[in-house]
Amino acid sequence: MLQKTGRGLLALLLMLLEWTRPGLLSPLRPICDLRVLDHIIKEARDAEVAMSCREGCSLSESVTVPQTKVDFDVWEKKNGLEQAQEVQSGLWLLQQALSLLRTSVTNTAMHSHIDNSVTNLLSINAVLRSLNIQEFTPPASAAGLEGTWRVSSATDLLQVHVNFLRGKVRLLLSDARPCQQDIS
Repeated sequence: MLQKTGRGLLALLLMLLEWTRPGLLSPLRPICDLRVLDHIIKEARDAEVAMSCREGCSLSESVTVPQTKVDFDVWEKKNGLEQAQEVQSGLWLLQQALSLLRTSVTNTAMHSHIDNSVTNLLSINAVLRSLNIQEFTPPASAAGLEGTWRVSSATDLLQVHVNFLRGKVRLLLSDARPCQQDIS
């Protein structure tokens, strides 16, 4: 368990070190290195693979999760704030769902994967804050959020987790204005 938590903390530390790199003459820049996101996606895939259904894949109740399908025409028509709100609401939904999953699972190794996944989602939120993306205020309930659906199995939840990171989170981070290369 410490090893998994340590990896999540290491990823966060690497992001912070990159952001606060001493000796830079220019103003500090936010983290734009997608290799950190790739590492987080790999850990999410590891959790998906590690989920064994021997103890049952059903969640104690179905959970609301973000849609992972990306219609690029619709995505590109949204402004940066709308894209950020969609990603942040999805991250919030995944945090809620993973917390419920943790209470449904008795396997301690799986607890470690779930804890690591939640830590990584919090790290992504920290990256979004470093990009000066307005912080998301969660609603009282997930019922009013658009672009969601419900899942009732752990395998579906973990698949949504991976696909959301690979899709909308990657798009938002790669297109963030502070991460764009200056073309002169």
